Amino acid sequence: MHKILIADKLGQEGLDRLDEMDDISYDVKTGLSKEELIATIGEYDALIVRSSVKPDADILAAGKNLKVVGRAGIGVDNIDIDAATQQGIVVMNTPHANSVATAEQTMTLMLAISRHTAVAHASVLAGEWQRNKFVGRELQGKTLGIVGFGRIGRLVAERAQAFGMNIIAYDPYVSEAVGRHLNVQLVDIDELYSQADYITLHSVLTKETEKLINAESIAQMKKGVIIINVARGKLVDEQALADGVKSGQVAGAALDVFTTEPPENSPLIGLENVLHTPHLGASTAEAQREVAIQMVEQVADVLRGVDYRNALNVPFRAGPDFATIRPYMDLAEKLGKIQHALAPSPIRNIELEVAGEGMEDMVRPVAAALLKGLLKGTHEHINTINAPVLAQQENIKIEQAYDLRQTDYANLISCRAHWNGGSRLIAGVLFGGRTPRVVQVDGFHVEGKPEGNVLIFVNEDVPGVIGQVATILATYGVNIGEWRLGRTAPGGTALNFINLDAVPPTAVLDALRQAKNVGDLYLLDL
Repeated sequence: MHKILIADKLGQEGLDRLDEMDDISYDVKTGLSKEELIATIGEYDALIVRSSVKPDADILAAGKNLKVVGRAGIGVDNIDIDAATQQGIVVMNTPHANSVATAEQTMTLMLAISRHTAVAHASVLAGEWQRNKFVGRELQGKTLGIVGFGRIGRLVAERAQAFGMNIIAYDPYVSEAVGRHLNVQLVDIDELYSQADYITLHSVLTKETEKLINAESIAQMKKGVIIINVARGKLVDEQALADGVKSGQVAGAALDVFTTEPPENSPLIGLENVLHTPHLGASTAEAQREVAIQMVEQVADVLRGVDYRNALNVPFRAGPDFATIRPYMDLAEKLGKIQHALAPSPIRNIELEVAGEGMEDMVRPVAAALLKGLLKGTHEHINTINAPVLAQQENIKIEQAYDLRQTDYANLISCRAHWNGGSRLIAGVLFGGRTPRVVQVDGFHVEGKPEGNVLIFVNEDVPGVIGQVATILATYGVNIGEWRLGRTAPGGTALNFINLDAVPPTAVLDALRQAKNVGDLYLLDL
């Protein structure tokens, strides 16, 4: 039974969905202090938060059983992703569930700040009727600069175009072709600052984007610009924006998010021509329902090992195709285990080739799984999340290779491991996309089944070796499930790949190593 701790408020629809899962239990414990969370988290397999709980390195380290931290929403700057990755904990969010709600909030604030809606409302409540005081501006014909042209930015563009606005956008990760398709011009950030009448922020928060709106960038903007932020508060230098509003360089600002929430001593609060809302971007009934349901389903899938969609620190693309990719990852992990077991000294470099029709997208997930298998013998807590990080820390290099071997198979994973003074090639396939087989170990061609207890050894290719080995196993009551053998040439050297029904006693291995014509021998648990 998987256990989930829900440490922030989550929509009832998500809890109802969890109640339907027979293999999941959960506790809702909101308002926990950091110390209380550290004392509690160790018994849970998953943690679900929103923005108020901040799983830092200390909390994550206390989560000895944690496999996934789910952020019910988009922004994950409250989660220490590096620490989570180091510990092999998946971090995921729900990037699309509240996109429409956030885009609509953006348009709401854009209209409200342009038409002085909030202050005019307060004026009427105060018994005033001052129409001339609240003359606004129209959106039609104005240029909207969108910083961050992902899903939300594109939804904002569609809605703003309906108001007759001209749209430009800045996003270094989006191609101009995408912009042309949506009738949006992609420009560099300086050009956006100089051309836009309105600027709306939809960028993720990184070290590069923190305080993106600052005194220098505000000075580049058109005089009278209006700034909207429904993304992350730390994208804006609040003092610089306040100074810009006071000077008139910025005609107005509409903010749904702040550097500290709730805002403490912010120079923007109460400032004329600045509109504030308390982080309402995702606060619609529809968005809260979708966020809650998507989050619990994603977390459940990670715990079950069936999917990693919307995971931010998985070293490969996950999603609908994961069911197809996973068998190849399982095979790659077994190849890594075999390489580790057979290597006479620490492996320093891996060449990986993934060959076959439709296999080109398998390289990254296969590489992560291969490293997991390679390092599993020396690391207690390792998975495909932290394996690449740990490999890098140990200076183990992995690179894509070509033509490691010619293949007659529909799919093939080949890896050559290098250590000081030597190397070994091991290759495997999936028959029918499901059945794993090891088909080559250096010059030996076999079709070994990489499952369960496997005995691998080499011997001189002379009569009597097979009978001798079989007799020793029989003497100790060890049954042979399957025996595959390959040899370089008649009378040369042979490699044996034997599946055993049980773990043989140490005495069996000692006897086999003493057997005539038997060379290097290894017992693996695959």
